[in-house]
Amino acid sequence: MLAIGGLSAGGVRERETLTRDCRSGPDSRPTPQRPFSPCFGGLQTKPGSRFRTWLQRLGGLNPTRARRGFLTGIKARGGGVDHTNPMTMAPDVTEEAARSPESASAPVAAGPVAAGPERDRTLEEMLGPSGAGTWNWRKAGIALAIVMLAVAALFIGWRLAAPSPPSPYETRALTRGDLVATVSATGTVAPLNQVEVGSELSGVVERVLVEENDVVVPGQVLATLDATKLRDQIVGGEAAVAVAQAQLREAQATVRETSLRRDRLSRLWTGSNGGYPARADVDAAEAAAERALASAASATAAVRQAEATLRTHRTNLEKSTIRSPIGGVILDRQVEPGQTVAASLQAPVLFVLAEDLSRMNLEIDIDEAEVAGVREAQTATFTVDAYPGRAFEARVTRVGLGSQTKEGVVTYTALLSVDNADLSLRPGMTATAEITTLRRENVFLVPEQALRFSPPSTSAPTSTGLTGALSPRMPGGRGGQRQSNGSQIWVLRDGTPVRIPVTTGASNGQTIEVSGAGLSVGMAVIVGGGEDAP
Repeated sequence: MLAIGGLSAGGVRERETLTRDCRSGPDSRPTPQRPFSPCFGGLQTKPGSRFRTWLQRLGGLNPTRARRGFLTGIKARGGGVDHTNPMTMAPDVTEEAARSPESASAPVAAGPVAAGPERDRTLEEMLGPSGAGTWNWRKAGIALAIVMLAVAALFIGWRLAAPSPPSPYETRALTRGDLVATVSATGTVAPLNQVEVGSELSGVVERVLVEENDVVVPGQVLATLDATKLRDQIVGGEAAVAVAQAQLREAQATVRETSLRRDRLSRLWTGSNGGYPARADVDAAEAAAERALASAASATAAVRQAEATLRTHRTNLEKSTIRSPIGGVILDRQVEPGQTVAASLQAPVLFVLAEDLSRMNLEIDIDEAEVAGVREAQTATFTVDAYPGRAFEARVTRVGLGSQTKEGVVTYTALLSVDNADLSLRPGMTATAEITTLRRENVFLVPEQALRFSPPSTSAPTSTGLTGALSPRMPGGRGGQRQSNGSQIWVLRDGTPVRIPVTTGASNGQTIEVSGAGLSVGMAVIVGGGEDAP
């Protein structure tokens, strides 16, 4: 059997027979409902057909590519059926024979088809490269598809990751919670009563009987001074009192004597009708009695003076023993035995005592701009550096009326009571306090700047020229906007500002309480921006 380009003569006859069947059949031409014929160039190419099996035997013919060539031929002929031989891509000889009258009755030759180099070359051009060449084209196509998929994935990821255009408005979420207003101030922890104990006398310290942190009771001896001189002064004072008392007794005796003489002479002079004694003697006796009374009075005063001096000496002796005036704790001891104390100008401080430390005070300085909100009985919390993270509670007990000025800053002193049962706080600690001046629970809260915002589209137009310059501006929002009755906030809905009327309440300077219909937690309340908004 003669083969042409790897195709046997029997295969050629089979192809020609199938060509005639498809050409004469009712489904040989394309229709609008079926854009292409089930016959490939006059050959049926449906799956399972013998021709498809024959094409697969060739090992290099791609039916899809052959069909595409067939459709291209249809378009080139204006939609007609392509009679090109699919094997040689040349006009079918059978078709040419069918067109001539002489071939109408002539039998179809069943003999072998002549073979030649031109036939083989045409078949090879139609089939394309086979074997490794076809596989390389397939690998290139797969690689190109993978690259395109990767590029598409990167592009989609970039578009998804790209941030959306920022909103021209700055918003804050409407919240519900507690509104707390506080006043901050610094101060120091101090005992309820702190006493500095000194000495009124000058002298040498003889003994010191207490140490720092000792607990003392009222009247307890803390230290003593050398009292030798004081005791001598007491002895001298006692002697002076005795002398004065003796002089008083002598003066009193003189008074009695002169009084008797005066009385006797007065009776004689009266009984003799002025004849005896002489009037001068009577007057002298009267004067002597008066002088005696004066001397007695002077002696009495001298006694009192001596007694007072004696009491002073005794008091000084008592003061040489330094006692605790209160019950409490020794905070500081500034004296040692043998130390000389000089109290001529100012009493030296020997000990510092603090009353019961289970209760203490916190003294803070409040700025004049915030003192109006501070009241007695308000609660506060404070912290000290010694206990980071721990908050102590306090209560305002007094707000001073007097002011202090330091470096041009006017402050007022407030006193807070602190419970110190565990004695963790010590006098002199620096504290930072937060006084709660206002508390509102479970209310709607917005930033204060939300009440001052209005979209540019709602702002009143600005007048220009001389008339606009002389016209008074309306109070209120940006650009001289006239405020409506009540307050309002603007919320962002679908990118558009929406006005909501509200009623304002308490404020802490940053956040303000609002109420009204249509409010809900999470609303995007506009607080700024909008200059570039449409």
